Amino acid sequence: MSTAPRYPRNMIGHGPRAPRVAWPGGARVAISLVLNYEEGGENCALHGDAGSEAFLSDIPGAAPWPGQRHWNMESIYEYGARAGFWRLHGLFTDRALPVTVYGVASALARSPEQTSAMIDAGWDIASHGLKWVEHKDMPADQETAQIAEAIRLHTEVTGSAPRGWYTGRCSENTVRLTAQTGQFDWISDTYDDDLPYWLEAGARDQLVIPYTLEANDMRFATAPGWVTGQDFGQYLIDTFDVLRAEGGKMFSIGLHCRLIGRPGKLAGLIRFLDHVAAKGGGWFATRSQIADHWAAHHPHRRYTRPSQMDRDSFVTAYGSIFEHSPWIADRAYDLELGPAHDTAMGLHNALARMFRSATPAERLGVLTAHPDLAGKLAAARRLTAESTLEQSSAGLDALTDDERAAFQRLNADYVAKHGFPFIIAVRDNTRDSILAAFHARIANDTETEFATACKQVERIAQLRLMDLLP
Repeated sequence: MSTAPRYPRNMIGHGPRAPRVAWPGGARVAISLVLNYEEGGENCALHGDAGSEAFLSDIPGAAPWPGQRHWNMESIYEYGARAGFWRLHGLFTDRALPVTVYGVASALARSPEQTSAMIDAGWDIASHGLKWVEHKDMPADQETAQIAEAIRLHTEVTGSAPRGWYTGRCSENTVRLTAQTGQFDWISDTYDDDLPYWLEAGARDQLVIPYTLEANDMRFATAPGWVTGQDFGQYLIDTFDVLRAEGGKMFSIGLHCRLIGRPGKLAGLIRFLDHVAAKGGGWFATRSQIADHWAAHHPHRRYTRPSQMDRDSFVTAYGSIFEHSPWIADRAYDLELGPAHDTAMGLHNALARMFRSATPAERLGVLTAHPDLAGKLAAARRLTAESTLEQSSAGLDALTDDERAAFQRLNADYVAKHGFPFIIAVRDNTRDSILAAFHARIANDTETEFATACKQVERIAQLRLMDLLP
């Protein structure tokens, strides 16, 4: 197995190849309303936890009370269940808006009437973990056990297994562990994109639907954050308007019963909903509906990823990208490769770095490895497959005798002056433009021409990689 360094973070994502998304009904934006139901699942001495909850409430600067119940904190969470939930339930059902619930399993178990109301409304109830607690220091085996118990309890309480998952207070292992269960159509413990994407987790193609911490009412309880409902509502309106203009994007909105469920805060959400209704272009959908649409219209396609290859496979696949110079691929393999290098542009950058950092003698060796254009090797059909395709693309395999003789004279004169073949990315050119460049460049000084030839070698490598990778 390779010990070469690998960088696991994906810094490219969809990148410049973002899919052209056509949401149902010609909508410009898919809007996902997410209601986090955590009340009754938070840290509490009654739940066997070490201290009270301190996260996402209207208590400024709250801190855990070790070994004690925090009556005010519990009361605020209870407001979410007793009043906030029903206010939101009425708003969404009156407008027939689909909602995804991130339901903490133990909270749903302690709120049977609210859970029944979610089910009756046809809401998409995803799992929000077993308890609303921090997972960052939780050993992987313990977290795995909690995920399994969350699924079991959720299914017992709601009558259906959850199709989606979001932990929120997750660990570095959460996404991997939830994907490995093979249980979920989608998971949302990421904040890294405006569109869903596929994650390869072993043999499983796991759909990820990124969530949000900014278009989220949690900022009523953080600094900097929302002060009034109008602040929140205007931010949602501005976000929708930008995404609507862009088209083909997804808009997640995070809500909490104990926060947005307060009347003054809810007013901002109502303004946003009125704005979308008046302007049009929004498809309100559950996350499972978005997952179904994505799976149907943007299925995952696997390909062999350079960053996951062993050395021999990597050099075999990419050793000919720079003509007869497999040492470049061999050196590039030892770089800190990752998902960003699994595209043509990404891998080209890695290979070109090794070419650029090579000695002048090594780079000269790459130049002299290139064949003459329409030269004797071409006539004898002894070019590499890549060079054969490239020269034929510009019609250099169909020259007249006079044209071939002219190329051979230019080749000889160029090599005699500069000490390496004339190199040009023929796929960027025509036969006439190649001849024009030949006549122009032969007059350059060798230092200038060496630099020009090296740039052309890199361009040829780029074009070859574009035939192999996204």
